[in-house]
Amino acid sequence: MDFSLTEEQVQFQDVAREFAANEMAPHAERWDEEKIFPEDTLRQAAELGFAGIYVRDDVGGSGLGRLDAVVIFEELAAACPSTAAYLSIHNMSSWMIDRFGNDDQRQRFLPRLCSMEHFASYCLTEPGAGSDAASLKTRAEVDGNSYSLTGEKAFISGGGRSDVYVVMARTGESGPKGISAFVVEAGTPGLSYGKQERKLGWNSQPTAAVILEGCRVPAANRLGQEGDGFKIAMMGLDGGRLNIGACSLGGARGAMTAALAHTRERRQFGRAIADFQATQFKLADMATHLEAARLLLHKAAAALDGGDAQATMLCAMAKRLATDAGFAVCNEALQLHGGYGYIRDYPIERVLRDLRVHQILEGTNEIMRVIIARRLLTD
Repeated sequence: MDFSLTEEQVQFQDVAREFAANEMAPHAERWDEEKIFPEDTLRQAAELGFAGIYVRDDVGGSGLGRLDAVVIFEELAAACPSTAAYLSIHNMSSWMIDRFGNDDQRQRFLPRLCSMEHFASYCLTEPGAGSDAASLKTRAEVDGNSYSLTGEKAFISGGGRSDVYVVMARTGESGPKGISAFVVEAGTPGLSYGKQERKLGWNSQPTAAVILEGCRVPAANRLGQEGDGFKIAMMGLDGGRLNIGACSLGGARGAMTAALAHTRERRQFGRAIADFQATQFKLADMATHLEAARLLLHKAAAALDGGDAQATMLCAMAKRLATDAGFAVCNEALQLHGGYGYIRDYPIERVLRDLRVHQILEGTNEIMRVIIARRLLTD
């Protein structure tokens, strides 16, 4: 086993780190404070290939793998987890079109998504269907050469701003086999949005309900066959879980870097607080947790790239561990800052607020345990 990144992956990592330091970190505080969606910065990221990381290159994607993606997202999230996480969702939605769309759909949608001329959103969650996603109520009724979609999607990143919404809706029986996937374009009659949500974190990306009221979507915008939607949604989430785990590691790593600097500079009882063994033990545990989570994350990404039969379970394990560890490390970094960690003059509290939701979205960490246990007990 070789745990080293390839020369090419180190290059991706360096490019992402430099971009994050120069184009994201100096603005992240203002984006959070003023709730700015940094479209120009996202399009700059797209110029580097970060908007279609694992989309095929014939439509403008980078054609890379999931391990490449987690390396990139960790670096971006070290500067701004919220913005990196939106980019993750955009990549997931674009990949679903690339993987399950036909040639016409790929050519119509993906070039503008890979350049981020257009933004994308993933629409699965509903007010009454969160962890029990297969119980979703949004319906898609055949209407000539179109479908009429009616229902509501909740907590949609990019809601009200995105140009493309990948929507899961029910075309058949109850349960997962009755769900299909559709690409719904902004401006379609019958498509509207709820108010922008007031959130603890993730303030650099808009979040709103997506409301469909007799929204007519051409049959040519259905991804795959009727009944494929839940499978498409779940396969998208395997990669999404890796990416959000990487965003947790990046944010936590940034918080730990700040804590290391602070504990060296902050003096109490006549010496730097880094000189106290209690501080050293805390820092050692933080570093160990991050390294362990990163190793599992990279293993899961390699498994997904390789088509391993256990990839879904490993992705769930990695997401659970990385998001829990990331939040815990960030919380410890705040503690090491004392009162300074709690005020907005320091970045720790912003990162803490951003990372908390990672334990909820892309499947709660409780659902990750369900996925893992189910696989263990059926082998």
